[in-house]
Amino acid sequence: MSSSTRSTKTKARVVQLRKGTTLEMVRLCCPDGRQATLISESFGLPVLDSDGIREFHERSLIEGADTLSEGLSEKAMQIHLQRIVGSHVGSAYGAGQFYSKAVTEAKDATAKLANDTRDEDIDGPVGFDSKAQRKREFAAEMGLQAHALRMAAEGAVAAYEHVVGEAWKPYERQTENPGQTVNRQAADLQMAALG
Repeated sequence: MSSSTRSTKTKARVVQLRKGTTLEMVRLCCPDGRQATLISESFGLPVLDSDGIREFHERSLIEGADTLSEGLSEKAMQIHLQRIVGSHVGSAYGAGQFYSKAVTEAKDATAKLANDTRDEDIDGPVGFDSKAQRKREFAAEMGLQAHALRMAAEGAVAAYEHVVGEAWKPYERQTENPGQTVNRQAADLQMAALG
């Protein structure tokens, strides 16, 4: 085979990014203000001051940035706030996922109650809540927690935009080892040698 017909293989390094959690992801899994109010009213739980939570977190981050402004450069401030906002958004997203799981479990337990032939799902003794009722109440509490953390995250994102002057987006870092593991690379080389 001549060198002109030989194909040259160049290894292109593919850089994989670890995707960060966005505020939109939080909004998709955490209850909004209307739903949080409905949960509170339906379960006799306190109605949260959604706007107050959001405004407090926005104001406190802005005030914190003001006190740090003399000691940090613009880039350092951006990195600092990026981390703080990322933790708020990540926390809200985790709470939203947990809430979604609790809702699924409550729905499953409630659906089982509709089957009259199941003895294991019968209500407990008089004066005690059924297992399905406890799961619904737990899901409601998790919904309010997820909503509160969503409002904190929204306030943090607004503060970032106020201080930095641009919209917040999650930090996407490169994965440490974007390629194959050493063992996998060695196995591929060995198999290639075998033909």
